[in-house]
Amino acid sequence: MKHILIVDDNKANLTAAKTALSDIYKTTAVISGAQALKFLENNIPDVILLDINMPEMDGFEVMGKIRENPECVNIPVVFLTADNDPETEQKCFDAGALDFIAKPFVTAVMRSRIGRILELEELRKSLANRLDEKIREVSDIKSKSNKDALTGLWNRAYTEEKVGEMLSKGVRGALFMMDMDNFKAINDNYGHMAGDGTLKAFADALRKFAGEDDIICRIGGDEFMTFVAGPSSKSALGNHAADIIAEMGCFLEKSKFETNSSVSVGIAQFPEDGEDFKSLYNAADKALYCVKQNGKNSYHFFSDQYAAENKRASNRVDLNNLRDMMHRSDPGKGAYMLDFDNFHYVYNFIRRIVDRHSEDVNTILFTLRNENADPAEIEQAVEILDRAIFTSLRRADVSARYSSRQVIVMLYDSKENGGQICAERILSCYKDMYKGDLIFDYDVVKMESSGLMKNGRRTAESEVVKL
Repeated sequence: MKHILIVDDNKANLTAAKTALSDIYKTTAVISGAQALKFLENNIPDVILLDINMPEMDGFEVMGKIRENPECVNIPVVFLTADNDPETEQKCFDAGALDFIAKPFVTAVMRSRIGRILELEELRKSLANRLDEKIREVSDIKSKSNKDALTGLWNRAYTEEKVGEMLSKGVRGALFMMDMDNFKAINDNYGHMAGDGTLKAFADALRKFAGEDDIICRIGGDEFMTFVAGPSSKSALGNHAADIIAEMGCFLEKSKFETNSSVSVGIAQFPEDGEDFKSLYNAADKALYCVKQNGKNSYHFFSDQYAAENKRASNRVDLNNLRDMMHRSDPGKGAYMLDFDNFHYVYNFIRRIVDRHSEDVNTILFTLRNENADPAEIEQAVEILDRAIFTSLRRADVSARYSSRQVIVMLYDSKENGGQICAERILSCYKDMYKGDLIFDYDVVKMESSGLMKNGRRTAESEVVKL
């Protein structure tokens, strides 16, 4: 049954209205505007019959309060009045009423008018629902046209528009340009289904590390783009890129693709590297090109590349002076200690040499066994291991921190068992320098001339070194 709220301070009028309507409608009767508003806090009737002349709060004031409530704004209101002059009638309609019923009530007229209003309300709701449905359909079509069919990410046109809007409003952020290294080999060797699965995994990796306001895009093919919205330090942006690279590295490893595939990332920051989308895009693209030219499987900031180049461009030096400058940067002894990004570039350079000349190169990964140790003690132990590596190795060897608990070492021109011998020598030196209880284990891997790494792990008993 439809529910009708009757508001009238005259109990005789309330009784007459309830008698006329209660056999076909559910009715609720209140005697004041305040009671009506209280009732509407928790109930939504289908029609409100509202008396005009009431003490404390008249019908027009009650009507204004009703329209202020978003939940009640569409409830049909019919005024009850003993005044049937044109001015009162016009005022009722100006206030938003759909109709008015004159007192004293005529049952047939009251029922007829309420019935007509309910029919109109049903038609209004039906049309509103159909309109909402059409709006959703149009929105879905527009959304689908803005999205990449394979990955569900935004397409290039939409991303350019949205990022451009954000930049015009001064929203700080960074544009990541990314692509798959050696992706064509996956399609060629394993089929396009495997290639599509890799692209979907790439999209999932971008979603996993994206913020709420970030915009993720597939440009086309194996190229992707993300606008990381909001101010972020270069360290945080670098970690973001490293997370994406590592996530895809895990996927490619599990997929067992023998294609040497990876992910490269170029990063440009707004407003430092570009004042609009086009300039920011070009900067990120140049940073990506730098990664592709220097070993791939890493990330690079546009600002790092061009700040260094511009600084060098301001100094004219001849080749001899340049050689002297390079020599002065050589510490003269011990292994080279690099950060991991630079280690990666050196590693790929050495790998090219191995491909051409079949040199013997081993990589050692030292890992702290004591996972639950105090962070300060861990840092001290790793620093001492760094010193032991520097002291124990030659100038041709390279070392870098891989994580807070791991150090990686690359041994150039190391003979058979050279990795194991060097690892034992380093740990012996570490034991002499460090008087605590933290212990490092190690793995040795040989770089093959094919460019692939061949695992040189020994058995658990002989491979793990305990101090």
